[in-house]
Amino acid sequence: MNTTREFAAIVLAAGKGTRMKSDLHKVLHPIAGRPMLHHLLATVDGLAPSKKIVVVGAGRDQVEGALGGSAETCLQEPQHGTGHAVQQARQQLGDFRGDVLVLYGDVPFVRGETMEAMLERLHAEDAPKVVVLGFEPADPLRYGRVLADSEGRIAKMVEYKDASEEERGCRLCNSGLMAARAEDMFALLERVGNENAQGEYYLPDIVNIAIADGDTCAAVTTDRPEEVAGINSRAELAAAEAQWQDLKREEAMDAGVTLRAPETVFFSYDTELAPDVTVEPNVVFGPGVSVAKGARIRAFSHLEGARVGEDCEVGPYARLRPGAVLEKHAKVGNFVEMKKATLGEGAKASHLTYLGDAEVGAGANIGAGTITCNYDGYFKYRTVIGERAFIGSNSALIAPVKIGADAIVAAGSAVSRDVEAGELRMVRAEQLVKPGWADRFHDTMKKKKAAEKKG
Repeated sequence: MNTTREFAAIVLAAGKGTRMKSDLHKVLHPIAGRPMLHHLLATVDGLAPSKKIVVVGAGRDQVEGALGGSAETCLQEPQHGTGHAVQQARQQLGDFRGDVLVLYGDVPFVRGETMEAMLERLHAEDAPKVVVLGFEPADPLRYGRVLADSEGRIAKMVEYKDASEEERGCRLCNSGLMAARAEDMFALLERVGNENAQGEYYLPDIVNIAIADGDTCAAVTTDRPEEVAGINSRAELAAAEAQWQDLKREEAMDAGVTLRAPETVFFSYDTELAPDVTVEPNVVFGPGVSVAKGARIRAFSHLEGARVGEDCEVGPYARLRPGAVLEKHAKVGNFVEMKKATLGEGAKASHLTYLGDAEVGAGANIGAGTITCNYDGYFKYRTVIGERAFIGSNSALIAPVKIGADAIVAAGSAVSRDVEAGELRMVRAEQLVKPGWADRFHDTMKKKKAAEKKG
């Protein structure tokens, strides 16, 4: 930030969120795999605040649990409006004399540069008492209006229901986000009344009080109205997800990633794709995925908590679960699942395989239908497969077990003891041949079936 003054962020998150119709608190509903509140706080953290205070109310335990001590909280109970909510943070701020930025937990996409612009405007030459974030939506609907001059100095703020036709013609709307010096914020809030239909104390009233005192208040206008969109329903949550995904897809392609069908690819908040990665249609990235240069993620694959190395190939129809690691040039094919497993450089598991709690050496080949039997119903065990080992199709590797380098496990084997390097291990029951048995069986069963029909 350009300003040298400290600032505190107060995030309002006390509302019940009844339109979500959910037992989960509204601000904890995820967008791109991350609670909307955490999206906002991550942006705030990028500006190095002196304090972060989240105002909680309904669902307090859920919000505090999700925060995990990453921000202070204060309780608003009962809830008497946004002005009343901000006042609840005063005690935690104590003798703090910096700036205060008021944000909303259900408005998660405010950019850091927008927050900075508000705080910087607070210290312009005209020294406004309050800075309001305004926006100009395509349809102003019933938003409150901000009547300001070309320099952003506010003449009046008015709710839609109280506005004249001329005032409703103003396109600059109030987002609800505000900044003020701590001493000014709370001095003005003490003068806010609740003489309104709802009997509540409204934060925007501090602007008109300051203006009536002859002080300056100013508006900063965002050129991206979507960043101040509030999320109050499942439909708005879905729209926010779509908005975020569209932006992430554009960013990925701008960074050199090929998306064959962008609208079918879904990212998480922390997905990392290097240049020259190719992603085919219908791929989902859960949290914690990184994909290195030149890798190809083929259609209908799902990755979460996985690291994919350079020039690897994944899928189609592959699932990489947390702890899956593919080293350079490794390949996972169709209907292969990995969990807490490493596939070494150039190793392959081309189809129909489960690798769990396993380490596969460089150049090893895992045949179709192979599974690592890593769980006995109580504990998990590891399987270690050496470099260049060859595991035949339809093999079961019963952990804990080690397969040595260059060893071969014959198809259809159930291996429960270690295989030394260079060995061939074949674990099969003896094949029995009974000539004519099948013919006699079919004759017997056909006669029995015919007898049943006659009966």
